[in-house]
Amino acid sequence: MPINDKQRTILLNKLEKLSTSKFRNSFNLQKQDIEYIEKKGISTISKHAKEIIIKRLAPKNIPNDGKQTPMKGHPVFIAQHATATCCRNCLYKWHHIERNRQLTDSEQNYIVALILFWIINQINTRKNNNDH
Repeated sequence: MPINDKQRTILLNKLEKLSTSKFRNSFNLQKQDIEYIEKKGISTISKHAKEIIIKRLAPKNIPNDGKQTPMKGHPVFIAQHATATCCRNCLYKWHHIERNRQLTDSEQNYIVALILFWIINQINTRKNNNDH
């Protein structure tokens, strides 16, 4: 998923803001998550992220909103909590995306981009830390 410089700046700024939250900053990919990503490939993870967002976050009415995103089980779930894209309340609080309406394609694309950006940053950080 190629992004331009403006999009990269927006995503970096959002991750920086999220990193000020002790809760959001407590999420990290574990070794098994990274191994899963490397096995499946980032394009498959991107597809999973899109499917998860369409099914669990994009609908107007989410019966179990606030409880629809597990805390583990898939790297995208972990990334959702780290990026505050786990439920509509967090989307509203951190990203100013209104509740009680269907997410637009643009909003869904932003969420997926942020999730993938966080995942790639996690992988790169882990690799850089292991190189030292």
